[in-house]
Amino acid sequence: MSSNDQNSGNKKMYCILCYIFILWLVGMTQMPQDEDVKFHVNQGIILTIAGVAIGIIYAIPVLGLILGPIASLGLFIFAIMGIINANNGVQKELPLIGKFQIYK
Repeated sequence: MSSNDQNSGNKKMYCILCYIFILWLVGMTQMPQDEDVKFHVNQGIILTIAGVAIGIIYAIPVLGLILGPIASLGLFIFAIMGIINANNGVQKELPLIGKFQIYK
């Protein structure tokens, strides 16, 4: 395997890791100048912030029991979508939350 193939494989792995809770830090620290990694890091940060917001929703007595599980399922689906996009090498924003730009 050439060095270029290894870098490409690492890049894909870093992009995928961005959608698993706070593991976007790996891509942010290992390939901070790569545009694809930066895109997926940004999506991962937004996903993490949304996860924290959902955690806060769970603390609300009745609302948390109703909206919390639905929002958590939606967040899980977004993470799967992001992982699939990263694996395919596609820069596609996550629905509803992906348009926000936090990490440039």
